[in-house]
Amino acid sequence: MTVVAAGGAGVETAPGVGLDAADRLILDEAAGILPGAGIVVVGSTALADAAHDRGGATVRVSDDTDVTTEQLQPQLFDNADVVLLRLPKSLAELDRVARAIASAAPGTVVVVAGGRLKYMTVGMNEVLQRSFAQLDVSLARQKSRVLIARVPKAVEPGGAERRYDAGLDLWVGAVGGVFAGTSIDIGTRALAGTFGRLPDYETAIDFGCGTGILAALLKRRRPAARVLAVDISAAAVESARETARANHLDIEVTRDDLLGSQPDASADLIVLNPPFHDGGALSNDTALAMFAEAGRVLKPGGQLWTVWNSHLGYVGSLVRTVGPTTQITRNAKFTVTASTPSSNRPSPTGSANN
Repeated sequence: MTVVAAGGAGVETAPGVGLDAADRLILDEAAGILPGAGIVVVGSTALADAAHDRGGATVRVSDDTDVTTEQLQPQLFDNADVVLLRLPKSLAELDRVARAIASAAPGTVVVVAGGRLKYMTVGMNEVLQRSFAQLDVSLARQKSRVLIARVPKAVEPGGAERRYDAGLDLWVGAVGGVFAGTSIDIGTRALAGTFGRLPDYETAIDFGCGTGILAALLKRRRPAARVLAVDISAAAVESARETARANHLDIEVTRDDLLGSQPDASADLIVLNPPFHDGGALSNDTALAMFAEAGRVLKPGGQLWTVWNSHLGYVGSLVRTVGPTTQITRNAKFTVTASTPSSNRPSPTGSANN
């Protein structure tokens, strides 16, 4: 089955794959209005597949962590009769989505938003009520619940916010849903604190850039260098662009699955603060994939500088997937390492610690 995604292209999906109890409740609550409807799905490609099977005339999908889907722009909701939404955990992200729908969709649109009870809060009701005049709540089923919003209010689309960080002398831009918002998380701050020891670079990548803080610092440190900020999240890409604008920096910001659009052996330096959660679960799968991809994109003698929670013990994985790895700094919370694909360039001063 094919649903419409980015640029109007078709994305093949397998029927029924990836649906959970919340998805099935969303579909059941919307069953009477799906046949023949123009449907927009936000947050789940699996749900988009199922909506098509339930008789939707057209199905468009936006998923922040799937680069093949459309971005959360006003045109996404043109002629939308129904919006099926997997509720995000972040209230800021929910507010951004709700405002995007209410400001662009027809006045008859119905939003059917569902999630697992353990992640739902009364605050979600309040956020939706800022953008919609009518809100109904379903009965719980299989530890899931649905919120149904109607009658969009006259609201402005959610925009980016800015906050000045005196410690880094940097403006941080963020849209709803991006990790850490306009704050600077302590892992990023730990990695930034080592930048005085970075090697020279002509091309540098902030991999998994979030709000683009590290990219901004890299560009400010070497204005002539080509600096790229790369993230799979559309919210992160929008935020990183706002950070670059706020600080008047020329940074290339790209939405990409890992570093898929970057050639082999093309970067002198990659900096990385990898995630260690997949949804609500602890996982190092994403980090390991990012290490391997960084190793592919680094030039011989280039370096990957990574910050990670010290208890994760990533040195062995970095050695296997990138190359010789040197400890730059370590405390009870965070470790910063430099990994080099070959021995052509001397390692930074320090000693690796397994």
